[in-house]
Amino acid sequence: MTFTKTRHPAVVAEALTKVYGEGDARVHALREVDVSFGTGAFTAIMGPSGSGKSTLMHCLAGLDTATSGTVRVGEVELTGLSDKRLTLLRRERIGFVFQAFNLLPTLSAEENILLPLRIADRRPDQVLYDRVIDTVGLRDRLGHRPAELSGGQQQRVAVARALISKPQVIFADEPTGNLDSRSGAEVLSFLRTSVRELGQTIVMVTHDPMAASYADRVVFLRDGRLVDELSAPTPQTVLDTLMKLEA
Repeated sequence: MTFTKTRHPAVVAEALTKVYGEGDARVHALREVDVSFGTGAFTAIMGPSGSGKSTLMHCLAGLDTATSGTVRVGEVELTGLSDKRLTLLRRERIGFVFQAFNLLPTLSAEENILLPLRIADRRPDQVLYDRVIDTVGLRDRLGHRPAELSGGQQQRVAVARALISKPQVIFADEPTGNLDSRSGAEVLSFLRTSVRELGQTIVMVTHDPMAASYADRVVFLRDGRLVDELSAPTPQTVLDTLMKLEA
């Protein structure tokens, strides 16, 4: 099957293979995956449990090393980069949103948002900062610490933190997994808005058809291989595709 080749890809994987273990314990988590993710697009990665979707995201983001194949973020190939250069690449070009918010409890919402810039000794772009804060609706909560925020508000802080450094791509790993349906819908709307209004590129791993329906495109894995994709997904078309893969 031929999968969409985006015109201006932010991230490209070619023949990406990941093997864990040796001998009888050898497991192929990814099998020669070819996929690209367009700039300014929102893509979801889905598949049955054990399909390789989290492994794919970790390899794309430089959090794990592929056994073979290549990954490019923009024009930079991750293969063979030293740990130091990978750390710099993740700091300067990649944003992350995780299921478990990962906020520092002693810092205010604003301090958590600005933390990546302070670590990199960079000043915030004030215009972008104002747009991000207004996009995620946090202006009246900036002085609050995480314990004083709802789960949805904490995840919005995490989204703002990922956006503020203007990364080439944001990787989101089950970003609504710890949220109720209403808070989850708010966070997904903010992610989609960041794509539409800020031109952000987002790649999200999810198991939830409703969450995937916020994306522009969904790619599906099974047994470490890319096996299908949908454009303009709806919850029903995503669910139908997942049921077909699990049949």
